[in-house]
Amino acid sequence: MTLAVISGTGQACDTKIPTVVSSGYDSEKTQGGRNNASIGQPKFIRSDMADVPVQQAAGSTLPLVITRKKGGGDSDDGNYNPFEHRKVEHPTSDLETFVHLLKGSLGSGILAMPMAFSHAGLWFGLVATFAVGTLCTYCVHVLVKCAHILCRRRKIPMMGFADVAEQAFLDGPPALNRWSRFIRFMVNTFLVLDLLGCCCIYLVFVATNVEQVVSVYLETVLSVRVWIMIVTVPLIFMCLVRNLKFLTPFSMIANILMFVGIVITFIYMFTDLPAPSERPGLVAVSEWPLFFGTVIFALEGIGVVMSLENDMRNPTHFIGCPSVLNFGMGLVIALYTLVGFFGFLKYGPDTEASITLNLPVEDKLAQSVKLMIAIAIFFTFTLQFYVPVSILWKGLEHKIRPERQNISEYGLRVALVVLCGGIAVALPNLGPFISLIGAVCLSTLGMIVPATIELAVYHEDPGYGRFNWRLWKNSGLILFGVVGFVAGTYVSIIEFHAEFSGGH
Repeated sequence: MTLAVISGTGQACDTKIPTVVSSGYDSEKTQGGRNNASIGQPKFIRSDMADVPVQQAAGSTLPLVITRKKGGGDSDDGNYNPFEHRKVEHPTSDLETFVHLLKGSLGSGILAMPMAFSHAGLWFGLVATFAVGTLCTYCVHVLVKCAHILCRRRKIPMMGFADVAEQAFLDGPPALNRWSRFIRFMVNTFLVLDLLGCCCIYLVFVATNVEQVVSVYLETVLSVRVWIMIVTVPLIFMCLVRNLKFLTPFSMIANILMFVGIVITFIYMFTDLPAPSERPGLVAVSEWPLFFGTVIFALEGIGVVMSLENDMRNPTHFIGCPSVLNFGMGLVIALYTLVGFFGFLKYGPDTEASITLNLPVEDKLAQSVKLMIAIAIFFTFTLQFYVPVSILWKGLEHKIRPERQNISEYGLRVALVVLCGGIAVALPNLGPFISLIGAVCLSTLGMIVPATIELAVYHEDPGYGRFNWRLWKNSGLILFGVVGFVAGTYVSIIEFHAEFSGGH
């Protein structure tokens, strides 16, 4: 089952308030370029939706296919319903969306959950994982609800994440209007940083698992950094493939290998469990930021939710109570908590950054698991890599002469793979790397940005509520996100420094 990168087409309404207009892939259905507004008319902004498809969240190995959508026109009716104007070629049912959400969330991030618990304690990690997961889910509700409000307000059938952020700033207080293009740029930038960071983590993950297996049979042991460089070379050629349908067979193989590998890992994990009293229930506060960053990295899928919601047959079923989002994220949070709890209970202070690294080194079956999951993540790299390349190339394509576009795109792809390899070689410690990406990118996209969007959308109508409760609530979310950003980044950098100085 596949899910598409969503791109819709809408038309600007005749209003004096600037409006974001989404553009589609079907050039024959669009007017092309940026709308030319006369002096006495409003200036409309053309935007290309660059949301992350659900397959790329949390390191999923699902295939990605681009489909095309044709947006609906505007309506003069004051009771404009954007869902009636959406024209989707293959709309998904509630069950299909639920499955997409599960498949997109249950990726390689689940393997890092035992390490997260080691930075929180057995019982505190249990409670805190549910709390952070609930908070992430709530922020998704906020983002989608604001998107629905803006679609109705501006008579636009659908929006991507960056579209919602930009239009919210245009509709917000006058002081925010001038920052509308900046917030769009920031959202796309953090999406690119998040996904390229995940690619770096994948390189470290693959190299670490391969090194652990191969070192058993080779007298000359190669370092993880050398293995990262070895793994990077074939990825350079694989990432030159621009048509994702050619990568679909590799994705199917990766899905099977990942599933089998995780099942066997669970068998090892649930064998001979010690008593919970043998593990600390709570650890030092100084380690909590690493827990926060890792859990956010594993759970947060804020970049994919608009693609999911835009593709639904009944978009109103995505949020609410009960809803597809609540059921899906509830199950995801429960599974992640289960793996984190029992993984840390099994291995305690010896818990590694990936639970596969705790499997017996000499055991043949355990070795096969490490290689299976390493191969699955290797193939996932190309799918994860596709999205940031697409976002960056959209911003560069129009600046390059047509006859040089092919060679330029290939050059961009090679440069980005080499960049990921260089970063992974420089920072081969998997644990702090995961925490750093979660703290920097996903605390921003998952908490700070949705809270800011809601403040802008609710600025005048319907307002912040009695006693300005929405203002206080969103201020708390922003503060929590900023604290997680700063503390997680600081502790991750300290961990890297300790590694380089030999004190880790």
